[in-house]
Amino acid sequence: MLFTDRVDAGQKLAERLAPLEGQDVIVLGLARGGVPVAAEVADALRAPLDVCLVRKLGVPFQPELGMGAVAEEGVIVLNDHVVQASGVSQAELAEIERRERELLERRARRYRGERPPLELGGRTVVVVDDGIATGSTARAACRAVRDRGAARVVLAVPVAPAGWGEGVDPDADEVVCLHKPVGFMAVGQFYADFSQTTDEEVVERLDRALARRSESSPEAQTRAEPGAGAGNGSTRSAGSVPTHTDIELPAGTVRLPGHLIVPAGAERIVVFAHGSGSSRHSPRNRFVATALNRAGLGTLLFDLLTESEGDARSNVFDIELLARRLIDVTHGLRERPETRGRAVDYFGASTGAAAALWAAAELGDDVGAVVSRGGRPDLAEGRLPAVTARTLLIVGGNDHVVLELNNRARTFLRCESRLEVVPGASHLFEEPGTLDAVADLARDWFLGRPTSGADGPAHGH
Repeated sequence: MLFTDRVDAGQKLAERLAPLEGQDVIVLGLARGGVPVAAEVADALRAPLDVCLVRKLGVPFQPELGMGAVAEEGVIVLNDHVVQASGVSQAELAEIERRERELLERRARRYRGERPPLELGGRTVVVVDDGIATGSTARAACRAVRDRGAARVVLAVPVAPAGWGEGVDPDADEVVCLHKPVGFMAVGQFYADFSQTTDEEVVERLDRALARRSESSPEAQTRAEPGAGAGNGSTRSAGSVPTHTDIELPAGTVRLPGHLIVPAGAERIVVFAHGSGSSRHSPRNRFVATALNRAGLGTLLFDLLTESEGDARSNVFDIELLARRLIDVTHGLRERPETRGRAVDYFGASTGAAAALWAAAELGDDVGAVVSRGGRPDLAEGRLPAVTARTLLIVGGNDHVVLELNNRARTFLRCESRLEVVPGASHLFEEPGTLDAVADLARDWFLGRPTSGADGPAHGH
């Protein structure tokens, strides 16, 4: 193996690209796998990061065989040999291209939100992917960048087949590749961890890069360096830039690490309670947290258990222990200067939802709202009648067992509550668009926005 994972590959690629630091550079990561690599390059070069969207055009009867690629700005690259050999007609090609362009547009909205693409005119643009197999997507990306006015295009990848790169010109002015091994079969062959990059990870990387750029701009106020202890915080930046702080909070006899984000003017802090086997690094919870941050809500993602405690399966289902931890963390937030006086809400997933409801029952009016994603409120059944916080239960339409458990648990709630079913979603909300629906529902619930058909307290949905 050449690389541990995409982060490792990005760090090593950044070393090769170090001469570009300080120049007028923009880094673009090919979605999805190229974005984590590109994020490391952008951090090292202190350069802006954006996503580069390219879609493979697959042969209709053999979709895994690429006959070309399309990119933003109307760019298309075709492999004429594959098109002719496969017998694809112009009408079929046009229909495939239309479908892929629609998907590109949807992904652009998902990744960037309302932000426009970065302006590339007159700048050096580094196009980064996690590796090259055939090169059609890389060529399409470089052509799109050129069409958008880039003065110089650098294609940078960790690995590619031996001899690859000579045919890229004039699409790229320079090709930087760390390794061109003989016996190349697939990009994943050269990574110890080549697990799929999720949409949530792409959004999180882009938002983190945007926050870094904003905080380092001349207009932003200087922020204190965050310390390792719970007593160290950071001052809030000017404008709409959120503060990001790694913190530790006391919970009984232990201290729990977390990541706190407070947008300027935030009136509420949503505390995340993750499910079994997860942590503050959960990409799904981070995706939802990012959506809440965009809406002006603060978020805290933290570990409910220490690393050694997490190894004991019994702790994962000790809902009382998890709830006590959540209560202690809530009290700790109220003592921090950047969160003191702000309302606190809970977002719980799986067993974390049970802990959130248990804690809300004990804290009463100190918790304003609770949202459960694929939660197990049944594990806190005895505490549910005491919950006063407005409670939203979100369950996937294909998660039949958990849906039944949520329906039953809701009959014990006496507070304002609602059950929302996301059609086509499984327990982990991995299907396209389902986690977006969760984020939208949670955002509106925490902001107190009305939902269609909301039925108030107790029963029915």
